[in-house]
Amino acid sequence: MKIHVTGIYRSSYWVLLLFLFINPIYGQQKDQKAKNPIIFADVPDLSMIRVGDTYYMSSTTMHMNPGLPLMKSKDLVNWEMMGYGHHTLAAMDELNLDHDKNTYGRGSWASSLRYHQGTYYVSTFAQTTGKTYIYSTQDIEKGPWERKEFKPALHDHSLFFEGDKIYMIWGGGQINMVELLPDLSGIKPETQRVLIENATLPTTPVGAQGGLPAEGSQFFKVNGKYYLFNISWPPGGMRSVIVHRADKIDGPYEGRVVLQDQGVAQGGLIDMPNGAWYAYLFQDYGAVGRIPYLVPVTWKAGWPVLGVDGKVPEVLDLPASRGLIPHLVNSDDFDRKAGEPDLPLVWQWNHNPVAQLWSVSENKGNLRLKTGRVDPHFLQARNTLTQRTFGPTCEGETAIDVSAMKDGDFAGLSLLQQNFGLLGIRMEGGQHFLVNSNAKKGIEEELVRIPLDQQKVYLKVKCDFTNKRDVATFFYSLNGEKWEPIGTEFKMTYTIPHFMGYRFGLFNYATKNVGGFVDFDYFHIRP
Repeated sequence: MKIHVTGIYRSSYWVLLLFLFINPIYGQQKDQKAKNPIIFADVPDLSMIRVGDTYYMSSTTMHMNPGLPLMKSKDLVNWEMMGYGHHTLAAMDELNLDHDKNTYGRGSWASSLRYHQGTYYVSTFAQTTGKTYIYSTQDIEKGPWERKEFKPALHDHSLFFEGDKIYMIWGGGQINMVELLPDLSGIKPETQRVLIENATLPTTPVGAQGGLPAEGSQFFKVNGKYYLFNISWPPGGMRSVIVHRADKIDGPYEGRVVLQDQGVAQGGLIDMPNGAWYAYLFQDYGAVGRIPYLVPVTWKAGWPVLGVDGKVPEVLDLPASRGLIPHLVNSDDFDRKAGEPDLPLVWQWNHNPVAQLWSVSENKGNLRLKTGRVDPHFLQARNTLTQRTFGPTCEGETAIDVSAMKDGDFAGLSLLQQNFGLLGIRMEGGQHFLVNSNAKKGIEEELVRIPLDQQKVYLKVKCDFTNKRDVATFFYSLNGEKWEPIGTEFKMTYTIPHFMGYRFGLFNYATKNVGGFVDFDYFHIRP
């Protein structure tokens, strides 16, 4: 279409064009607002606090290390990685992927983040070790952290301070409360009591069979009253938010359902400096994982009222998201300047890493992954380096030098879950092969094998989580420019044994001989 501009309007037209060129967002929605989900990636079991004008959040990554991710935000929408609660929980077979053991779907679970009298606390529990952990610091962004641990593991607990007393509220169905020792080293003897006998009752009649009992406790005090948030999943229904309220910490408590919409549930309350309130929750969204939502909260007769007419709104009266890159996921060229950490915070290892078997300095500008033992299959391979996938669509790309592989080695790009997908280079009989394989119920099946006659190859995978399509397509290139699809469309499946959204991974493991290595030149991630 041609535009004709004449007379007095000509100069104004060019001024407008120049303004639009300089300000490309002008002309879009002027007052852009946030949309749900606020994070389209696996960030489950949120716990959130506000200190001044800054919000802090902890989440769950279970078998990944470092673990217990910590994030910060100025607007509740745009979050960035800040650190982790722990580098490792323990050195044991399950966490080290030793002796054919693992801790997929376990490790450390839901955390509780608190700020009390100048100190930050984040607590969690681990099925793998059977312990409860409490980390504390005066500087949540820089540390250092002090660690306390004790038995037993208090499931889905909420840490709560009241005067000089420290409580933990936890349980499933029956909700319990204990008082902790002043130094956080354990439970004060003879302080355990039942807080609510059947917290599931607001969603599930007595005698009903099936469903998920109330769990995911988060405990708050607002205007002198005590509020306990739980999630339940009634039989034949959807994930629901239950709130119990009391005038005294010991009760009695009365409960009601405060949200049943789209399965958005599990979380708690956060207030803003301007007096607005939100509930932070998450939704199970297929293969990408459990994704965070914000739901506006109003107060009526001392009860929190969640949503707009009982529904989760799509648009929020908050600043728009600027995207997850570079704050929660990011590309990496593996170039490190003096003083920089070897790995940015966006990376996590699958289980405990083996430090001497990886490097970003031995071949500068590359991530080197070395083999140190023979492994039976991909899920037992150590030192798989991972990042979250994200929606609605995303892709990850890498280039790999395979010249130092040994017979039986397999290295490349993965989508990590129990039903994993792999595209990599396998060396057999002195020959390199480009191999695409995937797994159903964790059992790997090779789909395509192509002889490879060069030392460097480019690998890519595209993921589509739109409307829970949950499909991925792998590609390869011999020159980094012309890409060819390989194999068939891969159907991703969220499984409870792994309990985590799919992750991009860079991997290398040996099946016959140890001592080989590969170099990854870069990892590029993009929507």
